[in-house]
Amino acid sequence: MSIEKVREYLKQFGRDNDIIELGQSSATVELAARALGVEPARIAKTLTFKSPDFVIMIVAAGDARVDNKKFKATFGIKAKMLSPDEVIEATGHAIGGVCPFGIENKNVKIYLDKSLERFETVYPACGSGNSAIKLTLPELVKLSQSVDWIDVCSFLSL
Repeated sequence: MSIEKVREYLKQFGRDNDIIELGQSSATVELAARALGVEPARIAKTLTFKSPDFVIMIVAAGDARVDNKKFKATFGIKAKMLSPDEVIEATGHAIGGVCPFGIENKNVKIYLDKSLERFETVYPACGSGNSAIKLTLPELVKLSQSVDWIDVCSFLSL
């Protein structure tokens, strides 16, 4: 899925014109934070994992990492990320622009990690390696159509 498809998806919520298109790459937490002028932790990164029954998409704070023990306790399986090709196939987005918006594949379940809860606003990508949108947490819940809040991350220092 491209930024245009994300824009079309966000139109139903009246947020299509709120996408921030950057003149530089925002494909990593560090690049996105620098381009947006915010702390890296406020970048809402999206991670995708394999499961026997569905694809697990987790949106987490930029300074968080998936804790294998917490992941296994929550999902009952070992955390194994999708390959770049599998990410595109499952989500329609390439690495660097993966976001939780307009995922048409019903086999993808979206979860928000509690690492985001310390912020009023966060910045997820919007389908390209140079886009983002500023959202409150209630807006992120609504626009991502997430399944639930989970606690599967610990923090790293960036």
